Amino acid sequence: MADETPRTDADKIGGFLVAIGAMKTWQVEDVVIAQRTGDTRIFGEIAIAMGYIDETAFQLYLKSRVSTPAPCGTRRAGR
Repeated sequence: MADETPRTDADKIGGFLVAIGAMKTWQVEDVVIAQRTGDTRIFGEIAIAMGYIDETAFQLYLKSRVSTPAPCGTRRAGR
């Protein structure tokens, strides 16, 4: 049976950063653990603070979100 756990924002940004070689899977897991144990910062802020990525990698992810069209039948915020 397939895992039907919904993807979180951490899954999305973490997967992106792993795919472009900016982070390793274990680093993504470290950030997620920090969030699950009470760190309220967003994924990118934690990853930067831990020294796993720099601001450039985080901005690359944000730009990819803006340039990716929304799936059919959905609307992006602000439109």
